[in-house]
Amino acid sequence: MSNRAIASASSLERLIPDELDASDITGGETYRLHVERYDFAAKFVKGGRVLDCACGVGYGSKRLALAGTGTQLVVGVDIDPAAVDYAKAHYDGDRLQFFCADGTQFDSEPFDTIASFETIEHVPDPEALIDNFVRLLKPGGVLVASVPVTPSVDVNPYHLHDFTQSSFRRMFEKRGFRELDSFLQCQPYQPLKIVSGKETRLEDMRQNLLGYYATHPLAAMKRAYSTVVDGFCNKYLACAWRR
Repeated sequence: MSNRAIASASSLERLIPDELDASDITGGETYRLHVERYDFAAKFVKGGRVLDCACGVGYGSKRLALAGTGTQLVVGVDIDPAAVDYAKAHYDGDRLQFFCADGTQFDSEPFDTIASFETIEHVPDPEALIDNFVRLLKPGGVLVASVPVTPSVDVNPYHLHDFTQSSFRRMFEKRGFRELDSFLQCQPYQPLKIVSGKETRLEDMRQNLLGYYATHPLAAMKRAYSTVVDGFCNKYLACAWRR
């Protein structure tokens, strides 16, 4: 996590696998998507040092540590002290270390692989975060990152930026990254659940959406266009790049 507001454990912004139960449908589906992203990234872990920026409570960092033969160390970084404490208590080990830090300012020895999922939309300056990844990545290393590519700022107050597939890719292409692979995920949603706020995981979604759209007409236009093109479905794009 990097520079984003700290969310409660019942939020979609903070998933703790051991605390999920069968009734938490949204949380379970979101966790599945997170695991799929980490498994996508694991294909590019060939050993050496790995950074997991916005590691949350550390379950994904653990998956990366088990992925590559010859992996020396996986470093998990998150801005939330409580999440880092949980990660240290449950996953810290010989090949796993966790630090509480802002991803835009984190400093370390270079990494062979960097993973950062659902992070860039949270930070005030996405370009600064990517520039720090460039600085931290070894020559020839692989960076794997993901963002929502359907509108999310309108509904999720933790998100500061909306991206399309094109605008997301452009940030990396202009820095000399070459795309190796991509992975598009779709997560259907029920509008009535979001509007009603009855589900625990959706309680911290933006309230009074109609009022928000009245003062943010561009957000209303983005939502209308996305609904026509994508239906009631959130989409997330993960890409792997080499620089």
